[in-house]
Amino acid sequence: MDRDRRQALRTRLAGGATLLLDGATGTELERRGAPTRLPLWSAQALQRDPALVARIHADYVEAGAEIVTANTFRTQARTLARAGAGADAPGCARELSALAVALARGAADAAPGGRTVWVAGSMPPLEDCYRPDLVPEGEALAREHAEHARHLAEAGADLLLVETMNTIREALAATRAARSTDLPVWVSFACDGAARLLSGEPLADALAALEGLAPELVGVNCLPPGAAAAALPLLSERGRSFGVYANLGAPTDDGGWTRSDDCTPTEFAEHAQRWRAAGARAVGGCCGTRPEHIRAIRAALSS
Repeated sequence: MDRDRRQALRTRLAGGATLLLDGATGTELERRGAPTRLPLWSAQALQRDPALVARIHADYVEAGAEIVTANTFRTQARTLARAGAGADAPGCARELSALAVALARGAADAAPGGRTVWVAGSMPPLEDCYRPDLVPEGEALAREHAEHARHLAEAGADLLLVETMNTIREALAATRAARSTDLPVWVSFACDGAARLLSGEPLADALAALEGLAPELVGVNCLPPGAAAAALPLLSERGRSFGVYANLGAPTDDGGWTRSDDCTPTEFAEHAQRWRAAGARAVGGCCGTRPEHIRAIRAALSS
């Protein structure tokens, strides 16, 4: 059944309407009262209030999302060790990753009307998404991303989402690790408005470097909606399926994120329509977005 679901996702990506991703989990947890202080950020809720995580996934499914991303953004052993797990960090990483995927799967399987909803396992940078200078050395990148990818595959994720990558070096290491499983692999970069990774490396170079690893989809995420415009021509000219899921707000040093309500759900959906018009095969929201934004995109894509 798992293989059938993965093949169905590959078929769906190759043809048909643009896929709708979900929105933010971490900032939505914070909005609903869950503690999200660093370093654990969204992973704290897996320990303290897993029912809230499940409700957020269910709300995105109800809003029309076709892919929900499991809350595994900070379930790696490195983060758990920093938070005090010590020698227990590897076991905790496996357990929390499995719980996160199970919570997302529960919401996906309960989709209204029996429609198919897939579960993505999030594979973010090992350190800080906005600090490319903190990217670990190569051996640690290979080992730790491989461990995280294995946990997500064992837990039953339908695809691996290598996301918010801020350097080419880590993107390649994480993608190789993801490719060691038999899951579909999507890769997305955090960029500025000039189509440069936060490391300063051109997005064009990052996309070229990935070609040999053949991810099923490439894209950009966790950038302001308007900043995606510079990336669209580079993404479309590669001839590979691409996606965009933008943020609303800005990062902070302690809580992880400051939300912004400057872009209404309707306005955000208008951005998503432009991404689709440029050829995007998957669109959605990142930090700061809510189920309301996904619902608005669903309505816009259906019109």
